[in-house]
Amino acid sequence: MKKAIFTLLIATVLWTIMFSPLTAPSVNFWWMMTASACALSVMATFFNPGWWKGVRIDVSNIALGIIIAVLLWSVFWVGDKLSQILFDFARPQVDTIYGMKDGESPWLLTFLMLFLIGPAEEIFWRGYIQKRFSQHWNPNVGFLVTTSVYAIVHAGSCNFMLTMAAMVAGFAWGILYRFFPEKFGAIIISHALWDVAVFIWFPI
Repeated sequence: MKKAIFTLLIATVLWTIMFSPLTAPSVNFWWMMTASACALSVMATFFNPGWWKGVRIDVSNIALGIIIAVLLWSVFWVGDKLSQILFDFARPQVDTIYGMKDGESPWLLTFLMLFLIGPAEEIFWRGYIQKRFSQHWNPNVGFLVTTSVYAIVHAGSCNFMLTMAAMVAGFAWGILYRFFPEKFGAIIISHALWDVAVFIWFPI
């Protein structure tokens, strides 16, 4: 448990540096996110060796991953429209999030999110943190705590829409992992595809 807490503290520091208005201008977000997510996934693998043995990447899991990504994108599309009705600050904050890709190659970002950032985040947050917390307490508490922390580490951005987006996405992937851990391969695929879809292919 101490190892999981240690890695969470590291994640909190890294995410705060990447997203905080005080420090974000001093770093390249995409390279730091890639390095941070990959480093955390390496630590997760070191502390939880053999996690990949239960991961299946086959036709059924690829198809399920695509379906999950499409459904989650649809939820965000509806949420974006509702938030614009409810909050005057919603669209400007969303535009700020999309501004992070300005000046970057869409091909490079597609590669980073599809093959490195998305998979690495799932390996760490669900495959290690949620799994470890579920073992320490119980699956329900593990899911709730991991989902909450996943949202909280984005709060340093001072961007309400980003924090809520992290909470909704974290809830979706977390609840799937809570009840269908054997579909972890599909969850990893869905995270990677959703990242690329919402940022590059079909921005909301």
